[in-house]
Amino acid sequence: MCGIIGYIGEREAQPILLNGLKRLEYRGYDSSGMALLISKKNKISIRKTSGKISALEHLLRKKPLAGMLGIAHSRWATHGIPNQTNAHPHLDCKGEIALVHNGINENFEPLKEGLIKEGHEFRSQTDTEVIIHLIEKLYNNTSLEEAVRKALKLLRGSFAIAVVSTREPDKLIGARLGSPLIVGLGKNENFLASDAPAILEFTKDILFLGENEMAILTKDSCRITDLDGKELNKHPTRISWDIEQAEKQGYKHFMLKEINEQPGITENLVNLFVDKRTNKISFKEQDIPEEKLKSIKNIAVVACGTAYHAGLVGKYILESVSAVPTIVDVSSEFRYRDLLFDQDTLVIAVSQSGETADTLAGVREAKKRGAKVLSICNVLGSTLTRESDGVIYTHAGPEIGVASTKAYTAQLIDFYLLAFYLAGAREVLPQQKIDKYLVELRKIAKVQEEVLKEQEKIAKLARRHSHFGSFLFLGRNINYPSALEGALKLKEISYIPAEGYAAGEMKHGPIALIDEYRAVVCITPASKVYEKMISNIQEIHSRRANIIAIATEGDSTIKELTREVIYIPKVNEFFSPLVVALPLQLLAYHIALKRGCNVDQPRNLAKSVTVE
Repeated sequence: MCGIIGYIGEREAQPILLNGLKRLEYRGYDSSGMALLISKKNKISIRKTSGKISALEHLLRKKPLAGMLGIAHSRWATHGIPNQTNAHPHLDCKGEIALVHNGINENFEPLKEGLIKEGHEFRSQTDTEVIIHLIEKLYNNTSLEEAVRKALKLLRGSFAIAVVSTREPDKLIGARLGSPLIVGLGKNENFLASDAPAILEFTKDILFLGENEMAILTKDSCRITDLDGKELNKHPTRISWDIEQAEKQGYKHFMLKEINEQPGITENLVNLFVDKRTNKISFKEQDIPEEKLKSIKNIAVVACGTAYHAGLVGKYILESVSAVPTIVDVSSEFRYRDLLFDQDTLVIAVSQSGETADTLAGVREAKKRGAKVLSICNVLGSTLTRESDGVIYTHAGPEIGVASTKAYTAQLIDFYLLAFYLAGAREVLPQQKIDKYLVELRKIAKVQEEVLKEQEKIAKLARRHSHFGSFLFLGRNINYPSALEGALKLKEISYIPAEGYAAGEMKHGPIALIDEYRAVVCITPASKVYEKMISNIQEIHSRRANIIAIATEGDSTIKELTREVIYIPKVNEFFSPLVVALPLQLLAYHIALKRGCNVDQPRNLAKSVTVE
């Protein structure tokens, strides 16, 4: 949620900041703004507006800003409606300090009351404006960094901030607690950003700020301290992927590009973690000792949204292969319930961004109880990876589309490989059996490529069904979570009400909804529950619903029940979620496209949910 970029250096800041905001659009926003320090006048000038960044760009064409120090922000509204006044940056009363903020200031109301009594004038309805007035109040006979430290210690909640001041025109300050913020190191220039794509065009050397850490930047230097002013010795990380991976590369949308990247990611992950000669599975960043993993008695998976659905598939995989009892919790519920486990529990936290607030809170609760935490994550150096005992990266590259696609299947690959690794370590499966599984897993990338060859057929089918007012997605066993994920994808980007159900639950309520006005997507590949699924489809067919089936090539029975079939190659049932995910994603994409929706940036959603 929200985006921050800051620049200090020898170049004009406006184009750098504007391009950075554009590269952060996937995070979700409803207004944007920019503040530059105009050095000749020693004055801060601001441009901000509601709506898309294109509106800010239009404003800057009419009224450009000139300066080599600045901050910019894209806001996702929490306190105060999306409008120009509530957009960031915010100024203090004298116009000497400018600030942008991601996160939530939970105790802003009593702080605001006190500041108003002291004569501070508030212009917005945001919780953020309190921070700038606190800094203003404390910025007496001290440095900007010290005033920022003192102000932040008065806050409750989460924050990532960037601050500039006319009184110290050679300084850019950033700090974080609970919301991500990184430093980009350049030659005669330095950067702040909420995520790497904003600055990868200029540098790949990144410092990841930790909790309660501050960066004090000039064009030639970078100091990192804690909020007590103690200097910290941090080393930069070299980001391996480049800006081209964060661009569309000829595709109409990021989501479509990312759907098409999945076979390559599947193949790369298997090759990365599995030795081709010995079939030994190893995870470079997985630091939990094998002896500890052998002794675990149960597993708890915590995640949100699409990552939660990956965790549900993971439950089937882990229990089937590793013989470890596994529960799966939505992070926002996990963090508040009584957790009945201890050091014999392995908690697996799943997050694309590694900054999901509820998942991080759940991890911290688990660690208090002595559990080991293993994270499955896509973002190197994210908060989740730093707070976990071990990490299995998904190595999917930057995922820009808000609706997760390639990160989901990469998370599934990690679950499969983790399950095989645990099965070997715990000696619950012979290596020969694990080897057979790995042979099948290596075939999946080619199967995914075959599915993607049928994109135009799927697009035509999607367009024929784009007018339906609601959808039901049904699946069984290991593809029940696939039904949940298919429904989520559709509702996220097309705004059509959609529900996912275990097909066996249909008669316990959802069947009352079925009529000729609803489309029902039935996930029906060849499996041990195939006949059960066919029975469910016959019940739907008799009630005149519009059936879309995902079925295995050569299935003649399904043709008798519906003409609307997406065929997938025959694949081992155990690995079928990796295959059915692609047609479900394409179905949602093309329905949304037909309806004229913003596929990459659906309304009200953000890529990285850093507040509760």
